[in-house]
Amino acid sequence: MGKLGLSSGGSYFFLCMPVQHIADDSAHPRQCVGRNRKAVAMLQAQRGCCLVIVGMSLSGDEGASYIGRKTRQGIDTRFVKQLDDSYTAQAMIMTDSDNNQITAFHPGAMTEAHVNMIDGSEGASVGIVSPDGRDAMLQHSAQFKAAGIPFVFDPGQGLPMFNGQELLAFVEQATWIAVNDYEAKMLCDRTGLDLAALSMKVQGLVVTLGEQGCQVWEQGQMTLVAPVKAQEVVDPTGCGDAWRGALLYGLEKGWPLAKCAALGNRVGALKVAAKGPQNYVLDFDPATFEV
Repeated sequence: MGKLGLSSGGSYFFLCMPVQHIADDSAHPRQCVGRNRKAVAMLQAQRGCCLVIVGMSLSGDEGASYIGRKTRQGIDTRFVKQLDDSYTAQAMIMTDSDNNQITAFHPGAMTEAHVNMIDGSEGASVGIVSPDGRDAMLQHSAQFKAAGIPFVFDPGQGLPMFNGQELLAFVEQATWIAVNDYEAKMLCDRTGLDLAALSMKVQGLVVTLGEQGCQVWEQGQMTLVAPVKAQEVVDPTGCGDAWRGALLYGLEKGWPLAKCAALGNRVGALKVAAKGPQNYVLDFDPATFEV
């Protein structure tokens, strides 16, 4: 079984604040543990992949709780470093009744994520560079490339930190790119290249479109991958991360990119129907998934 080296400091503690159009008793804040690399990791751990995450957290009781939760779920935490003087990254997300969201974020320990190094010693078969400290994203991308480890460039909310030249460097180093429609437009604007041209520089580029499915771009050609309708729309938080977990699962299996994206759409639909970024449960075996 291959290993997935996840280069992302973006596991967060969330305080989710429902904001109702008409105030009622359901508008109560709730804390959710984890997102991003943790939500991505869950699909891998549930299905037996050997997964390694790379990141930073607070030491002491909070850090021990954070790492203990991952360990109990079968996730390798050897490369999660702990700091004494910085909190684990924190986000406050305000969601209205239409599931539109505004996020306030403090990176905390994530700003030191570059002290973790990526090399080929762990035998990783695929990796991902997700939103993290600026220096960590730059360095881990270059380190993945130098180690010969294929990886997904997943800039997410970290994309605005980089100018056009820096983003082009990421693209040149990456094997695949994963962005949502808003991020795709920003990536095109800053690099001066359209999606077809960007896809010529990598093996594949995926643009997620929420309830409309996603676009898979390969060698300048676009394939629209159909959406999967959620049984119920409960909470969008962490949907993109669940989708990326499925993407990595398929890439590690050597699947075509369109099949990986289709699995992502199905897992994303399960996540939307569950409250909290980690609380969805797979109701099928991804290993037998067919488009």
